[in-house]
Amino acid sequence: MAKYEVNDKAVRRASSLIAARQYVLDSDWGQVQPRAGDENAYLERHSWDDYAGWHLGLTDGATDETKARYAFVYGDLRRVHRSALIACVYRASEWRHKAVELAAHNLLQELDAAAGLAE
Repeated sequence: MAKYEVNDKAVRRASSLIAARQYVLDSDWGQVQPRAGDENAYLERHSWDDYAGWHLGLTDGATDETKARYAFVYGDLRRVHRSALIACVYRASEWRHKAVELAAHNLLQELDAAAGLAE
């Protein structure tokens, strides 16, 4: 099983997007998550560093500037999706990647507070 470390730059970027209200509260993540073609188009216009900023996890041992290096995407390459953060929490929890799970959970709490969903 792959191991992941938290991508701190991505966590900071997600937090900045949340503060700037660049998020979607209701979406079907299975329908809106970036597909390979979306990622390729993004990489034609942006750097690998920008691409990395959309992923909460970095795959241990994978080469930088390869798609295999980056995991746990939290948005559609434009905005944070609440459903993506939930998916990240679920997947990381399922596979026991505790640090990524907690990072995604904390971002979900931050988003809910910013959107007035936290009570």
